[in-house]
Amino acid sequence: MKKHFAYAFLLIFLLQQVCLFVQVEAGDGFIRTRGIHFMLNGDPFYANGFNAYWLMYIAADPSQRSKVTDAFREASSHGLTVARTWAFSDGGYRPLQYAPGSYNEDMFKGLDFVISEARRYGIKVILSFANNYESFGGKKQYVNWARSHGQYLNSDDDFFRNSVVKGYYKNHIMTVLNRYNRYSGVVYKNDPTIMAWELMNEPRCTSDHSGTTIQAWATEMASYVKSIDRNHLLEVGLEGFYGQTTPQRRNLNPNFDIGTDFIANNRIPGIDFATAHAYPDQWVTNSNDQGQLSFLNNWLDSHIQDAQYILRKPLLITEFGKSSKDSGFSSYQRDLLYNTVYYKIYSSAKRGGAAAGGLFWQLLSEGMNSFGDGYEIILSQNPSTANLIAQQSHKLYQIRKIFARMRNVQRWKRAKAARRGGWTDRNKGKRIGN
Repeated sequence: MKKHFAYAFLLIFLLQQVCLFVQVEAGDGFIRTRGIHFMLNGDPFYANGFNAYWLMYIAADPSQRSKVTDAFREASSHGLTVARTWAFSDGGYRPLQYAPGSYNEDMFKGLDFVISEARRYGIKVILSFANNYESFGGKKQYVNWARSHGQYLNSDDDFFRNSVVKGYYKNHIMTVLNRYNRYSGVVYKNDPTIMAWELMNEPRCTSDHSGTTIQAWATEMASYVKSIDRNHLLEVGLEGFYGQTTPQRRNLNPNFDIGTDFIANNRIPGIDFATAHAYPDQWVTNSNDQGQLSFLNNWLDSHIQDAQYILRKPLLITEFGKSSKDSGFSSYQRDLLYNTVYYKIYSSAKRGGAAAGGLFWQLLSEGMNSFGDGYEIILSQNPSTANLIAQQSHKLYQIRKIFARMRNVQRWKRAKAARRGGWTDRNKGKRIGN
């Protein structure tokens, strides 16, 4: 009885909310935002998804592409709708960009394949332009390229300040946005398979705790992306740490300062939605599992609330997970963490709130053990976690389906009213009946 009452309450609430969405009718397949919601073809869109940074790297080898296909097939069968992955590999082994402005066509074809396969399985992608860390090159590689061309740079953080480095980075953005997909025949900036661009994976500038450096950089780069591509959404790539804009929130941060500001950075014009990551096992290592879950609850609550009432933008939890390498790890504890994230998202979404989805880190296909980092999920080998993932997909799909039905009702009512109005106009002055 309680379950039926709760469902009825949800229906009533959504009926009140549907009027917010009936005006959005675009059917071009691009995901957009309207207030605190994502919209797809006129209906609210909720993202239950995954991270798979390795997709381009693996797809660059045609003999390994079946792993990419398997990942999308498995993801789709569990209702997953968004994949986040890298559109960078700078210098080093098998690079995408082996020198500033010079690209490896085989790697780019790998990314082409990834996007075309995502489209085939009905999955949207978020593509990140660069890495904060040395893995796959990162900001360090950009700085080293500039040094080799005569720039005197003191720190990897000069990535955010030096005009030459910023020029290299902007060129990469332009190249990716204008890439012609060899498989789909669609230029990336025109492809609705792509949900959003990400400026950088987890940008950090520890040389400037004030946040001024990253704020200026993100403002400049957001403007640049939007000058080329107005079709797609854009996000910064933030982990969600609070800065000087909200000193009262900084006690929620783990005990380090990395020069980002969740509020200020996400208020930048051109940044369409907010992101946060959630790794209690990395951030509050001195706490037990219960303490880490308590941190997670507070972390999620604050970000959902701030996205809704301060930023007035959707929020995606773009990374979360628990490592099997943690001391005393059990799949039960990992499932508790997944369930906590999923419950917070669903609770917000069903009330029309700002939480629009979560992407776990990370999905692997079978036979990819060397890519395991402790956080990996192989859906066929982790049945309890896979079941939680599928249940969340179903719950979010049900919310979207309810909105779609109510939107159709609103359309029918408008059409009926229009027909009635037309009949009245045509029959003005006519005698009806005997």
